[in-house]
Amino acid sequence: MNPFLGVFFHWLGGLASGSFYVPYKGVRKWSWETYWLVGGVFSWIVCPLLLASMLTQDVWGVLRQQSAATLGWTYLFGALWGFGGLTFGLTMRYLGMSLGMGVALGYCAAFGTLLPPVFKLFFPAIPVAESIVENASTTTGKITLLGVCECQVGIVVAAVAGLTKEREMPESEKRKTIAEFNFAKGILVATFSGIMSACFSFALTAGAPIGTASAAAGTSTLWTGLPKLVVVLLGGFTTNFIWCVMLNFKNHTGYQYLARVVRPEHAGLVASGSEHGGAGGATPTAEDLRVPRLGNYFFSALAGTTWYFQFFFYTMGETQMGRYGFASWTLHMASIIIFSTMWGWIFHEWKGSSRKAHGLIAAGIALLILSTIVIGYGTYLKG
Repeated sequence: MNPFLGVFFHWLGGLASGSFYVPYKGVRKWSWETYWLVGGVFSWIVCPLLLASMLTQDVWGVLRQQSAATLGWTYLFGALWGFGGLTFGLTMRYLGMSLGMGVALGYCAAFGTLLPPVFKLFFPAIPVAESIVENASTTTGKITLLGVCECQVGIVVAAVAGLTKEREMPESEKRKTIAEFNFAKGILVATFSGIMSACFSFALTAGAPIGTASAAAGTSTLWTGLPKLVVVLLGGFTTNFIWCVMLNFKNHTGYQYLARVVRPEHAGLVASGSEHGGAGGATPTAEDLRVPRLGNYFFSALAGTTWYFQFFFYTMGETQMGRYGFASWTLHMASIIIFSTMWGWIFHEWKGSSRKAHGLIAAGIALLILSTIVIGYGTYLKG
């Protein structure tokens, strides 16, 4: 066990998650449901199977020996997480990368980190190392919990910074960088997304026996989390696939996967996920209707693959955290917010906001960085 290495892996996962939406900005003339599903095939099916097959021993044998309960609960929580993943994309549309991720992941961090050890009090059989009371009874546990609480404060400060920005900036300035900016709608979507996304943490907990079996089959400790990702992400794929196909039928966009040109009523669809057709009322030209299919598939695949690597590194980091593995979720969420905020600055999402807003977001990020150090130190003392 090497907790500082674990923190490093969680930071790499946060970098992948905080960056995955960037390639989608290169998609043109596809609806949100089209490019989200194409990227999702790589996120939830291709990458999990490929990496688990390459880096672990007898992945199919390991999965076949699992009980129906283990596979069922792991898959179910993955499917519930899928609802959070769906609305996470909508959160980016309405709030932008920095604020959207900050709010959604704030809920996700709180529920995903603290509920498993709390549930351990009432359901001792669940595969969590210690209950919240047991964690809080030792000095190292208190230090780790302090880091978790500090992370929550940092997330709140980041959210307040976003609210300050929203109140200060004129509507025209907001829409220069976030075409569909809508704070009220975005907050509602982000709340639902964050709570449902926390189910991923429960899915990983339910899938713990899969990792144990993978280790027994001869897989290196660092890679034992990969087989359970196959089951968790299959659940997430199910939810996202059904919803995206429903939207394809509803919006008549199913043809876009193979089409060389987009229909005139869809000519205004871009990677922001806008559902409004047309191009400002003007008649679209042949060039306006041409779909860059190769580029769209490339950017969607790149986004999906980047997204998968957040949990590829997450499972690596989790193996290094020992009895304080519950803190892995907080570390992951904190690092995502840090890197997504960085992208928000790069894309000028905070341009035009006041010193107060900039100061708040800087303070929030500083608290998040400090929290990862505190959690890593607490875990290190225990190790």
